[in-house]
Amino acid sequence: MYLAHTYAQQLADLGSQVRVQAPQEAWLAHVNHALLADLDLDPLLFEQKRLFAELFKEQGLLNRQAMAQKYGGHQFGQWNPQLGDGRGLLLGETRDKQGKPVDLHLKGAGQTPYSRFGDGRAVLRSTLREYLVGEAMHHLGIPSSRSLCLIASQEPVQREQQETAAMMIRTCQSHIRFGHFEYFFHSGQSDKLQRLFDYCLTQHFADMQGSDNPYLDLLERIVLTTAELVAKWQAFGFAHGVMNTDNMSIHGISFDFGPYAFLDDFQQDFICNHSDHQGRYAFDRQPGIALWNLNALAHAFSGHLDIDQLKQALASYEPHLLSHYFDLMAKKLGLQNADEQDNRDEKLIGDWLSMLSQQRRDYHCAFRLLSHYQPGQEAPLLDYFINRDQASQWLTRYQQKLATQPQSHQERQQAMQAINPKFVLRNYLAQQAIEQAQQGDFGEFERLFEVLKRPFAEQPQFDTYAKPPPDWGKSLEISCSS
Repeated sequence: MYLAHTYAQQLADLGSQVRVQAPQEAWLAHVNHALLADLDLDPLLFEQKRLFAELFKEQGLLNRQAMAQKYGGHQFGQWNPQLGDGRGLLLGETRDKQGKPVDLHLKGAGQTPYSRFGDGRAVLRSTLREYLVGEAMHHLGIPSSRSLCLIASQEPVQREQQETAAMMIRTCQSHIRFGHFEYFFHSGQSDKLQRLFDYCLTQHFADMQGSDNPYLDLLERIVLTTAELVAKWQAFGFAHGVMNTDNMSIHGISFDFGPYAFLDDFQQDFICNHSDHQGRYAFDRQPGIALWNLNALAHAFSGHLDIDQLKQALASYEPHLLSHYFDLMAKKLGLQNADEQDNRDEKLIGDWLSMLSQQRRDYHCAFRLLSHYQPGQEAPLLDYFINRDQASQWLTRYQQKLATQPQSHQERQQAMQAINPKFVLRNYLAQQAIEQAQQGDFGEFERLFEVLKRPFAEQPQFDTYAKPPPDWGKSLEISCSS
């Protein structure tokens, strides 16, 4: 078993050492055994008695170097230096099967110097949502943090109403955010900023160390991986909800989930966070906000890069995002020979989305239905749309495009069904699992967890999980509260 803590050893003064505070009447509610098998950890460590000893005792293996990281962030566009791990602790890192470092981070660990008068706890509701979505994203092929285990408790915590506290250990390449760099840049702590750069280049981007300009390479890598991530969000109909810079990872992964949502009816300007009154983080604004965040990050590189180099790195964002998005959407429509420069292909994709939007059709159901389409069997697809004439006109153009492709219809269907999920984590499904778990029954959570591990498979025994939400399920209010 491998367990180290290079961040605490090399950057101890970029945060605070804090002991884990055990919640009252805690129990181990779930272990992600598939993820555990991919890490260099002893499976016996995740049996409740031993885990709690190593996690909650002062000199426990997972507690003795626990650290709250310090960072800042632009929240809804406003700079806030008073941030940091207010309820989370970096426990250390292990390795995956490829020998790459993987952070172990405990969320809901109790108060830290950065709690800002909060209780430092996470509630079961938000913990289950993050636990489920990390797994859902991973199996959709969208880079994301994932959760290793879930700890429930009877400790009461007050949010909009009284709830119970929960914890989870989550994993990802690192928990370093845009806000880390921003904080040490804006606070004028150039020595700590440099050590953060050095640590990242050594620990996480070692392939750049021999470069003529590793700082330019690093910024360009972050720009490109962020562009690819957001392209996937848009293609798979995912709204993050709180794209503050302290929620943006330098590794281009989905991170720090709050009021997220997968689209139901296709609505370009969908806002999933009912606290976002101005719609800053609406679905269709995510690509632009990500670029805004990258510009904020780029300021921290200004000690190493001149203005032209910064512009060069940032200029690669939009074309890379558009190219990646076009490729994903072409695959989702089964367009094997689609050309990004061909206006007809772009219009075919755009008109499909416009039709979904105008007729308020379910994003995922519509794509999945299209993935089963073959010429001569138009009725199921046409019947799905309210305006059949509009759908028929689009389908005629689609058939003309398919006729130019070398692959068989069966090959196209198989390829489309491998990128258009039958199952996504709809908010109402998560809510049902939460409500049962709050009553002590984790059965629905565990079923949903298993279904989401195979989002592209038919799994006919779980057809009910693939249905559009009922009306009440479309109007759930999700906020930042956790």
